[in-house]
Amino acid sequence: MDIDAWVWWLVAAAVLGIALVITAMPELGMLAVGAVAAAAVRGLGGGIVLQVAAFVVVSVALIAVVRPIAARHRSRPQLASGVDALRGRQAVVLERVDSRGGRIKLAGEVWSARALEPGRAYEAGEEVDVVDIEGATAVVL
Repeated sequence: MDIDAWVWWLVAAAVLGIALVITAMPELGMLAVGAVAAAAVRGLGGGIVLQVAAFVVVSVALIAVVRPIAARHRSRPQLASGVDALRGRQAVVLERVDSRGGRIKLAGEVWSARALEPGRAYEAGEEVDVVDIEGATAVVL
């Protein structure tokens, strides 16, 4: 019983597909598609050189084109939350803020604050930028 080469390519594709499921490596899926392409070439009467060429070309093309696109979609921007979300925001001075302390309104809440630069003071009504949060105190500039 002589099994034609296209069957071996499909067996290789199935093995690569199973390995993809087990390892979750998307590259294996792309290689499996390359093996299916080689099986199609053999089914159309192509020789071994053409089969291997189809496998290599399709696999490399998928890895070179699809992989970067998938990687871009997989990496989601991190959303800042908690204290990290407050850094860089603007606040309004409620009570004079200097290096010893004061009060600001930040994100709808009243916060204790201190000036980043010694000797610098901000008067009520001024807008300031929050550069850091230290405990329950906003450091402003």
